[in-house]
Amino acid sequence: MFVAVVPPPAVVEDLHDFLDSRREAAPGLRWTDPDQFHVTLAFLPEVPERAVEPLTAALATAARERRRFALNLAGGGTFPSPYAARVLFVHAQDEPGHLPPLARAARAAANQAGAAPDGGRFQGHMTIARFGRPTEATKWLRILDTYQGPGWVVDEIELIASHLGQGRQRRPRYETIAQLPLSAP
Repeated sequence: MFVAVVPPPAVVEDLHDFLDSRREAAPGLRWTDPDQFHVTLAFLPEVPERAVEPLTAALATAARERRRFALNLAGGGTFPSPYAARVLFVHAQDEPGHLPPLARAARAAANQAGAAPDGGRFQGHMTIARFGRPTEATKWLRILDTYQGPGWVVDEIELIASHLGQGRQRRPRYETIAQLPLSAP
């Protein structure tokens, strides 16, 4: 499972259109399906069934304590480095810094509910592709640096179950378990 900000259809379509012609020129990349675009706030590798209800309740409380905010996708990055990239992403940019505290609140709520989050320091991003092996990706960073997506107001977070191997081409299938609204400004 994971907790995420899911962009609206217009944002997904804009990014998809930007990437569309570039996909054909990149046979070594596994592209993320646009219907799976999201900004992960907390990755929860093991959530016991008994923890789903308390997790949802804790996340709902955490979401209500946070205000809606503007977000957009722009520029690009890689993990772990541009010279040995495994993951290609676009940056999630918000003003004035609502996304990192929201991620901390989601991770704290998960811990409270007994669903320990995994991962290191939060970096707001949306994965768009994965390399099959470590790859020098500075060309991709130059391309992505030209991308400036439309903004939107984040008004909810989602708790999503990932069913491995059940999606297209044996990729994960995502199932939204709960949509949890943020407070109005």
